[in-house]
Amino acid sequence: MDGAEEWTLLLWTTVAVLVPVLITLWCSFQRPKRKVQLKDLFRKSKHGWHYTDLFNKPTYCCVCSQPILQGAFCDCCGICADEQCIQRADRILSCKEIMTQRQTDGRFYHQWVRGNVPLASYCAECKQQCGTQPKLCDYRCVWCQTTVHDDCLSSLNDDLCDLGEFRSVIIPPYYLYQVNKLRRRHPDEYGSGWTPVLVLANTRSGNNMGEVLLGEFRTLLNPMQVFDLSELPPSKALQLCTLLPPGSVRVLVCGGDGTVGWVLDAIDTMKLKGQDQFIPLVTILPLGTGNDLANSLGWGAGYAGEIPVEQVLRNVLEAEVIKMDRWKVQVVSKGNYFRKPKVLSMNNYFSVGPDALMALNFHAHREKTPSFFSSRIINKAVYFLYGTKDCLVQECKDLDKRIELELDGEQVNLPSLEGIIVCNIGYWGGGCRLWEGMGDEPYPPTRVDDGLLEVVGVYGSFHCAQIQVKLANPVRLGQAHTIRLVLKSSRMPMQVDGEPWAQGPCTITITHKTQALMLYHSAEQTDDDDSSASEGDEHEQVDKL
Repeated sequence: MDGAEEWTLLLWTTVAVLVPVLITLWCSFQRPKRKVQLKDLFRKSKHGWHYTDLFNKPTYCCVCSQPILQGAFCDCCGICADEQCIQRADRILSCKEIMTQRQTDGRFYHQWVRGNVPLASYCAECKQQCGTQPKLCDYRCVWCQTTVHDDCLSSLNDDLCDLGEFRSVIIPPYYLYQVNKLRRRHPDEYGSGWTPVLVLANTRSGNNMGEVLLGEFRTLLNPMQVFDLSELPPSKALQLCTLLPPGSVRVLVCGGDGTVGWVLDAIDTMKLKGQDQFIPLVTILPLGTGNDLANSLGWGAGYAGEIPVEQVLRNVLEAEVIKMDRWKVQVVSKGNYFRKPKVLSMNNYFSVGPDALMALNFHAHREKTPSFFSSRIINKAVYFLYGTKDCLVQECKDLDKRIELELDGEQVNLPSLEGIIVCNIGYWGGGCRLWEGMGDEPYPPTRVDDGLLEVVGVYGSFHCAQIQVKLANPVRLGQAHTIRLVLKSSRMPMQVDGEPWAQGPCTITITHKTQALMLYHSAEQTDDDDSSASEGDEHEQVDKL
């Protein structure tokens, strides 16, 4: 090979390498600009657009009817469009109207969207399967989720929409129209079985499923009754309860135990405003790391999409109403008599010692790099690492020499402890039952409505780990209606329901505050659970009223 051929080969090789690199770099520079343009478009749009780089199933554009891999979808009505067709889709395709008047004949009709029908759905007219082909050949009603073949639509016997299976939890758009027109509740629209559900989701909780759940619930319900707590606080969202039948509303909180406490505090504010008749029933879809409150109320230790949101709504409708004690934790710092005491609300537990130290370290690092703590597994791993570290350092040793404990006015002689945990619910530490423990020694079961708190002690982080794997029991210190702790010296880590802080010498008083109306879910027992039936029944009686 002569020199000219070598230079030619080298040139073509360089071009072959550089051209794809340059195209990739150009696309990478253009994509942020395109996304900025799309965000501006989405902000002004009547649809709830969300951009995706890859649809998770075969999808067709509802405007040009071409198959698409990337583009945008509306999480309210479900239409899909590629990037070039988004603006046109915004003009010609209507979304769910959260507030609309009934037609002139006083009826409410289906609102059809063409294409991308869910697989294995059935035609309302011919009863044959729909959605077997991904192309735009079938229709779906955005309100009742009824599906129908293209050929069957014209011969459909009844075009009236009854809002489908979940009519009892949906807030109809015509109801909101009447409310907005009258500026008050519209009693003529009340139904005996109407129990509207408000969905309050925290998109920052646990494994970041909140964003997906918001879209799925907006598809099934009226988007007006689905709230993102990162954009609107619970106190604002719950004002919708005052426009609905008194005592009928159920609130589904999608988040961790901290999010549930936030919502319950907002409900307490409603009571202060004299809105007691509009207080909703609260239920939980656990998205946090520990989810001890959700576990105690039968909703599981964590949701990861294992059941569809349709079943979640069915479970909410079938749940039982119970009352749950809420407590006031007042912290008065020593020497600061003119400073207003720190007052917190407690639903789960208060603790001082190693578990509070782990929560404090975790909280400090999550504040620095919140994007890293987006997985429930990673969060629990970080907790484990901090617990292992404290086993070696023992920052909370000799707690019994620094603190005094009174239960209902009687002082308790403390053994050599590193931590004290005050529990209102059956679970602690991500699924551990502290009070019942192991062995044959009988202890009164925990209840969430008895006005009593259970107080236990731990010897350290290693002891906490042993308790969680059922190799040891905590030190049971007693039950009480009122608890008083006096930290005499030094600073100690403390926490209330996972919200930690470092506290100097102080006096802590825990007293009964109020009771919240919660929903308890009793999961049906399967054949696989027969071997542990007695244990399951015992646990069920512990938390249930």
